[in-house]
Amino acid sequence: MSGKHRVIAAASAACGLLLAVPTAAHAEVEPGGWTSESPSFKVQERGCGQVDGLTFTLTCSTAGGDQRAERRYDTYTGGTRQFEGYFKVTSMGGTRISLKQTFNDTDGAAGPYFMLAVERGGRLYAVHGGDTLSNAGTVGATVRVNTVHQVGKEHRTYINGSLKHTVDSPGGSFYDKFGAYRTSSGNGPATVVWSNVKFWRK
Repeated sequence: MSGKHRVIAAASAACGLLLAVPTAAHAEVEPGGWTSESPSFKVQERGCGQVDGLTFTLTCSTAGGDQRAERRYDTYTGGTRQFEGYFKVTSMGGTRISLKQTFNDTDGAAGPYFMLAVERGGRLYAVHGGDTLSNAGTVGATVRVNTVHQVGKEHRTYINGSLKHTVDSPGGSFYDKFGAYRTSSGNGPATVVWSNVKFWRK
């Protein structure tokens, strides 16, 4: 190969590498008009809950009391918000563990508005109403979760990019939480690892 051809080949290879580099992150579902944001959070450890970075563990099998290991993000009011995160259940000795919550922070109505939980065996379900969203939450599997919340209109939940749950939304103030949290009918032990968590608004 001549020197000229080697330069051309090298330039072509470099262009190919540039094309292969991922572009800036965009919302994974319902694209269009989103602005990335980075809300602050507080770590919540109660009972036998332990948080180590993005690893959330319930170390006990206690079926009562407040057993939680979570991140609680800033409150938002109005507009449309999107959450995205990937979780992997790395161990599940218990069952019915909440993974992701959209929490109603409105005075007089405060409480978990939407809760995505997992049963031993991998069933992902909405705690309020009990609807099955997927059976993808088996130990060792990585699952992508997106919630799109139009405050005052609708809350939509996607599992691995597919819309699985829709519920009407009141107005008011809300916040996102994720980690590992014992539901009222659940118990540990369990370990959940989250990754690639992102937030957008519009």
